[in-house]
Amino acid sequence: MPTIGEIMSADLLAVAGSITLADAARQMHERRVGAVVVLDGERLVGILTERDVLRAVATGKVDGPVSASMTHGPDTVESTETTGHAASLMIHGGFRHLPVVDGERTIGIISIRDLMRLHLDDESPRGA
Repeated sequence: MPTIGEIMSADLLAVAGSITLADAARQMHERRVGAVVVLDGERLVGILTERDVLRAVATGKVDGPVSASMTHGPDTVESTETTGHAASLMIHGGFRHLPVVDGERTIGIISIRDLMRLHLDDESPRGA
């Protein structure tokens, strides 16, 4: 089974918790990503996902900072862990993105789409 580090996205979009939710959503749209990590300096403090943005819109809280809408203290995985471990965390936690860390440093993100792509590549007939 591959490690998380082998399939994660290292092209990470990170924002500060103080920027506006609209600005973060704009950056997510421009980069075509479903989640951004929220850093305080170098320290991971949260993750902002499409679901968080949707929740803010639905409750009329779109004018605030990212820190008011993000998921605080998200679960993380190390790059050396297995993709099965990441999938288990996502299924049991009910989320679709996990920040990837190396000790205290955030080095990437893995999504349920990354895991499905891996699975489908393994299952799909070659040349199809």
